[in-house]
Amino acid sequence: QLVESGGGAVETGGSLRLSCVASGFTFDDFAIGWFRQAPGKEREMVACRGSSDANTYFLDSVKGRFTFFSDNAKNSVYLEMNSLKPEDTAVYYCAADYPPSCWLDGMDYWGSGTLVNVSS
Repeated sequence: QLVESGGGAVETGGSLRLSCVASGFTFDDFAIGWFRQAPGKEREMVACRGSSDANTYFLDSVKGRFTFFSDNAKNSVYLEMNSLKPEDTAVYYCAADYPPSCWLDGMDYWGSGTLVNVSS
């Protein structure tokens, strides 16, 4: 099970930190990442790490603004989002996959999502 938290409403330029706690498995062995879907748009892979020692993929539009990190002791991953823009508004999902692979539609486990709303 994956449970996200930390979404909310912020103004342009603001920051949020999303959290995702995994239960029932140790995510360190999994690919794990953050995805988002805005109303009327297709899902995007925002950030994803294929394995604990792999590089993290970032969507081009969030590079330099978003940071992905984990806390193994808490079996949690985080998405630190800075300089938020209205186009970042979406429901953000945490997802995990095993064997570890980051892909848009094939992740094995999904959280229920947390809404991020950035106002102009």
